[in-house]
Amino acid sequence: MKKRIVACLMTAIMVLGLAACGNNAKNESREGGEKEEQDLGDMTFDELKEAAKGSTVTFYGWGGDELLNEWLDDVFAPAMKEEYDITMERIPMDIDQVLSQLSGEIQAGEKDGSIDMIWINGENFRSARENNMLYGPFVEKLPNFMEYIDTESEDVTLDFAYPIEGYEAPYGKAQMVMIGDTAVTPNFPQNTDELMEFAKNNKGKVTYPALPDFTGSVFVRNVIYEICGYEQFLDMEADKETVKKAIEPALAYMRQLNPYLWNEGKTFPDSSTTVDNMFADGELVLNMTYDAFGTSIKIEDGTYTETTQAFQFDKGTIGNTNFMAIAANSGNKAGAMVAINEMMSPEIQADRYDTMKVLPVVDYDKLSDEQKEAFDKVDLGKGNIPQDELLSKRLPEMPAELVPIIEEIWLEEVVGK
Repeated sequence: MKKRIVACLMTAIMVLGLAACGNNAKNESREGGEKEEQDLGDMTFDELKEAAKGSTVTFYGWGGDELLNEWLDDVFAPAMKEEYDITMERIPMDIDQVLSQLSGEIQAGEKDGSIDMIWINGENFRSARENNMLYGPFVEKLPNFMEYIDTESEDVTLDFAYPIEGYEAPYGKAQMVMIGDTAVTPNFPQNTDELMEFAKNNKGKVTYPALPDFTGSVFVRNVIYEICGYEQFLDMEADKETVKKAIEPALAYMRQLNPYLWNEGKTFPDSSTTVDNMFADGELVLNMTYDAFGTSIKIEDGTYTETTQAFQFDKGTIGNTNFMAIAANSGNKAGAMVAINEMMSPEIQADRYDTMKVLPVVDYDKLSDEQKEAFDKVDLGKGNIPQDELLSKRLPEMPAELVPIIEEIWLEEVVGK
């Protein structure tokens, strides 16, 4: 951190003034960033809550899920205001734009950055962490993390096999499922051999989103796991030729699949949203999503038919956890920590599970009987795989550094081949 004479003078003034204005963690930028972080490190959680009173926390993340947007605005934000006098400001933005903005602010020396909380995971977390764009470690200061999260679980200690080391806290769990309509295709494929026959029998009505779409990418990785196994990838060197050699049987399979796909695999839909719309309109007979229990919501709102059903391959599907992080130059780290802690509370997690059917991150065994009841009474609705069955076939994500390599190889070796 660059230090200037002005910074030294300002630090001296601010140390005297902090007691008077400490109730607002985002009142002003403080040049003495190292001193501020030391102060936060010494604070109890009660002191963090006091410091965050009256402040605003910005929460940056993907804004394409309207149900989630409404829940954040209409449930979570009012709860934060009532309980902690913290105003939540949701900023919808794709993660690549978020990290670009954050990088620019840090490079410009912004100490009171516009970004506080970030919805993040996978290779984006790895990149941000390695480029010193995130604040931490902070999770051990959060009571709900320590009390209700299985802190030893790899779902919490690793993000796409990359060590988290306290720099992000769990937000929700995801797991890939595929979706079909039993009235249209009564028999769903249980492996890649059956998927090939399924595509042949429904020529032009099967496809997947073009990589690097998040859902298209996980579908391809699932195909790779089915054909090549997954264990070898968990500690594989991030070398393009090594990866290409390992996945060649899966690449050959996907090339063989292409002639039976929508547009014969010459091109692929641009996003998971497009594939979802094509499926809902009957143009496709297969859909896929990371939203494990989202099928019932779309049946309920009329997007899908009553006979729509989620399913998995027999060997399972890839699951991961998405996380919340704090920007390294956030002007309201105290407020961000209070908000992140609240997001992990059993009450909030139960409401997310009920309202949006998001797999909870709290450890069920750590809950009280009353808290367990809130989860037990949730009706997951029609068309979903039972949670026990879903999680029994949960496969680990690949290391984050392998994902963009596979996406690049797919573009070179599969599209139009």
